[in-house]
Amino acid sequence: MSPMAGVSRASARIDYAPRRERHNSAARKERRRRRLIISISALALVALVLVHVWLRLQVVHMGYALSSTARLQAQLEQEQRELKVELTSLSTPERLQAMARQRLGLASPEKGQVIVLP
Repeated sequence: MSPMAGVSRASARIDYAPRRERHNSAARKERRRRRLIISISALALVALVLVHVWLRLQVVHMGYALSSTARLQAQLEQEQRELKVELTSLSTPERLQAMARQRLGLASPEKGQVIVLP
């Protein structure tokens, strides 16, 4: 072997080493970029799933709230109907006249007590 052949091999090794390092560095950067993209995608997917679950829980909660509100409305409407019937029965002229006589001691006016104004 000639001394020149050994030098060229050594220089060839020296020349190839930076290329490998650059190639490895570029490959590492590419792997890092892929991992970052996969991580961001996974986080976005988890966030979407959490938002979806939260929205479903809100829908269920609103359903329960609407159901109880509708039940309360029906109950209040029934109570209003009952109170109207009670008001109608309590405000009949016969009952009012009887109450005026019993509780207040009022009587029908006699002749001369009623003055008609023109």
